Amino acid sequence: MSELASEPTTPSDVDEQARARVRADEADQRRRSVSLGDAAKAFWRHPSPWLIGSLLVAALTARIVVGDWRLSDALTPLVMLAVFPFFEWMVHVCVLHWRPRRVGPVTIDPLLSRKHRAHHADPRDVPLVFIPWRVLLWLLPVVTAIGLFAFPRLGVGLTYLVGVAALGLGYEWTHYLIHSDYRPKSRPYRAIWRNHRLHHYKNEHYWFTVTTSGTADRVLRTAPDPATVDTSPTVRALHAQEAQ
Repeated sequence: MSELASEPTTPSDVDEQARARVRADEADQRRRSVSLGDAAKAFWRHPSPWLIGSLLVAALTARIVVGDWRLSDALTPLVMLAVFPFFEWMVHVCVLHWRPRRVGPVTIDPLLSRKHRAHHADPRDVPLVFIPWRVLLWLLPVVTAIGLFAFPRLGVGLTYLVGVAALGLGYEWTHYLIHSDYRPKSRPYRAIWRNHRLHHYKNEHYWFTVTTSGTADRVLRTAPDPATVDTSPTVRALHAQEAQ
């Protein structure tokens, strides 16, 4: 907390504070590193995994019961996997980083955007890592309705629903693990872990993907060489300069 006590006065001060935060966070992880099993136990103490996991179990059960397997049931998850990094990028940029706007007397500032600003302010606050359960109470019924009524065949709609739930649970697990005290061991996970930490500790205008590294960010040109990017003074206070 001491490193946040004083306001930075120059770009070099901002950069040094950011490096100090990263060093302190990494040192804390070395001291308190947990096993993957312990991280998983802590993960299931939060409501979001249970809500999404329940949808996954229900959708998978219904898909098995309905049967009617066709080629589209193999192609659908492949398409979803290919599209998901770009969907994730778009939601992160357009929804999570939404700037509050006034329309007459009304301020448009969704719950997801407010929670994400709080998440940037304190990336180590674990409850803020998850999709808010109040959002899932309407979001999960919406995706369920899409799966049941928006496809020409119930079977492929249920395949879509299984894919959505699996991707959602994978997103929550990956995001949680990055912000937990679990230390990266594999090379692919370390790349994902580093990508997201750059977003939180270096510059909030880049590195928007969470479950992958070098996918949508590279295609959409938000994965620059970190050495060429200035440390943002608003990485912990989104839109702060605009509000002044």
